Amino acid sequence: MSGTAADDGTGGSGTARGEGPRDEPPNLPPTSWAVLGLLSFGEELSGYDLKKWADWSLKFFYWSPSYSQIYGELKRLEKIGYATSRVELTESTRGKRVYAITGAGMDAVSRWAREAPVEPPVLKHGVMLRTWLGHLMEPARLREILEQHGEYAAKMSRRAAVDADGASEVAEWAYPELVLRWSQRYYEAERELTRQMLADLDELAADPAKH
Repeated sequence: MSGTAADDGTGGSGTARGEGPRDEPPNLPPTSWAVLGLLSFGEELSGYDLKKWADWSLKFFYWSPSYSQIYGELKRLEKIGYATSRVELTESTRGKRVYAITGAGMDAVSRWAREAPVEPPVLKHGVMLRTWLGHLMEPARLREILEQHGEYAAKMSRRAAVDADGASEVAEWAYPELVLRWSQRYYEAERELTRQMLADLDELAADPAKH
């Protein structure tokens, strides 16, 4: 990442041809802002690159997109003038389409990052839901589910730590590194919460009044 927005061909004005007024930005979903944010580091990226970058960073705390989602968002962003694309010739018979953020897109995602309302995270925790339904399964099976979740949390913590170490080597990735450290701590906490839930299950099993 170079940290510099790609030239949008507007002579430095930062306004893409055909876009609407800047003071009335379109009401984009968070996934659009995520894709635009990936482009905000200033490099031209293909859909494959965007998928790779999202899996390297965003998947730990927000989104693990499919290619169809990425390309759908890129079409939306091009349509409103927040991104541009071109075909980059390669050694293969087919060129590679790469995308860049426009000046208007950089202004919009900067404004969104600064001014969007602070929304509480939506917790959709499948393992918690299944534990809530623990009366419908054998205790041993519930323990297996929780143990698998603990192993997953430990794996994600290790992966976030590795990716954070990699990000620390690039100055432009200072903030992604901080969020990857946050992700590492989050999954460590999730593993500890899972251990505590297993201990709670032991207490429940030992209490004859609860059976």
